[in-house]
Amino acid sequence: MARPHGPAIGTWVKIPAMESMELIALAGFDFAVIDLEHSAMSIESAYRQIGVALFAGVSPIVRIPSLDSGVVQRVLDAGAEGIMLPHVDTVAEAQAAAAAVRFPPRGTRGVGGTSRAGAWGALPREEYLRFGQEEVVLIAQIESATAAREAGAIASVDGVDALLIGAADLSTSEGRSEDDPAVVGLIADAIRDTLAVGVPIGNAGGATAASVQAAVDAGYRFTLMSNDASLLGAAAAAAVREGRTVSYD
Repeated sequence: MARPHGPAIGTWVKIPAMESMELIALAGFDFAVIDLEHSAMSIESAYRQIGVALFAGVSPIVRIPSLDSGVVQRVLDAGAEGIMLPHVDTVAEAQAAAAAVRFPPRGTRGVGGTSRAGAWGALPREEYLRFGQEEVVLIAQIESATAAREAGAIASVDGVDALLIGAADLSTSEGRSEDDPAVVGLIADAIRDTLAVGVPIGNAGGATAASVQAAVDAGYRFTLMSNDASLLGAAAAAAVREGRTVSYD
C-alpha cells in the first residue's frame, strides 16, 4: 500500500453522509476506511459511501465490527476494495478471515456477480472472480500483546494482505500507556516481524506531518490521518477561534 514517494495516506469515515466521502476524495486521500466498528453507520450507509468512493477515485476499505461472513459478503459485493478486521489475535482467526474474503478454492465467499462488484452482471464471471481473489485486500488489526507477538505468523497467512497496529487497544489491554516502553517494544517487534515476511503494516495517527513522519520512522507503510468527524470538528473549532479574535474595539 506504500506509494513510491511515501506512505499511503488514508482516513476513517464515521459520518453516514455521502458528502463526507466526497470531500475526503477531493482532499486527495489514497484510501478511506468506512468504520462499522466505532460508528453507528449501517451497511446501507456503507454501501452508499462505497459507491461515492469508487466514482470519486478513493479506495474504499470497510472495517467490520467482527468476523461475520454474511457482512463480509454484502460489503464486498457492494464494491468495497478491502476488509479490515479488528482484534485478530491468532493465526486461526486470520485464516478464518481470509477464508471469508476469498472465493473457493482459497475460501468460502459466495459468488454474486450481479452486484456492484460484478458491474451488475456486466463484468465477465472470470474477471469478477479474479478481482475478488487477487485485488480485494484483507487488513488484520493487531490490538493485543498476544497479536503483536504473533504478528509475523498472522502476516504470513495466505490471504492476509496487510496488518494495522491498534496502539490504543493494545496499550489498554496491557493496562499501560501507548508510550510505555513495553508497549513501544511490542509494536516495534510486530513491525519488524511483519516487514520481514514482506507484508505492509500501518497505523492510525494524527492529522499532521509530524504524525506521518513518526509513522514512517517507525517502519509503517501506510497511515490513517484522523477521521472525518474529528477533521470537521478541528476545522470548525479553528474557525471559531479565528472569529473570536475580532472585536468591535
